[in-house]
Amino acid sequence: MDRLDHLEHLDKQLVDELAQVARETVRDELREQTRRQRRRAMLYAASGAVALYAGAALALALGLGLAAGLPDWVAALITAAILGAVAYVLRGAARPSASGSTPGHGAETAATPPHRVVGGTAPATPPSGLGLPYPPMPAGPPGTGAPGAQTSGPDDIDPEQPHHRA
Repeated sequence: MDRLDHLEHLDKQLVDELAQVARETVRDELREQTRRQRRRAMLYAASGAVALYAGAALALALGLGLAAGLPDWVAALITAAILGAVAYVLRGAARPSASGSTPGHGAETAATPPHRVVGGTAPATPPSGLGLPYPPMPAGPPGTGAPGAQTSGPDDIDPEQPHHRA
């Protein structure tokens, strides 16, 4: 028995050592992946900033070119209208459309219910199809005899009366 206890201790020590090595290996690998992703993110951010300045320089060049033959305010207005039109076209290109759906995109559009429109009105029922979106409202106050109004009965709870447990 003593011999088996000694082997059990060595086995536990080996498992602990292997777990420690595995943790260190995973930690080093994650650190390296994080470093690469951080570098890639910084390059994308720098690229976006440079593209923003390039777009501003292009808009300025367009405005100055138009200002050579037109008054300055007209050139600025035309430049703003052109940039607005480009922004609108880019926004439209970024939105999915039913006519220009790709095979992969078609499956996504088929999965969305037809009554759900982004930016449209809310559907009459919740997407789950269970019940009404709002509780039903009576036509008039209780006890008035209005059509659809609730009549008070012996089971109604009176908030003024104390509640007793039987």
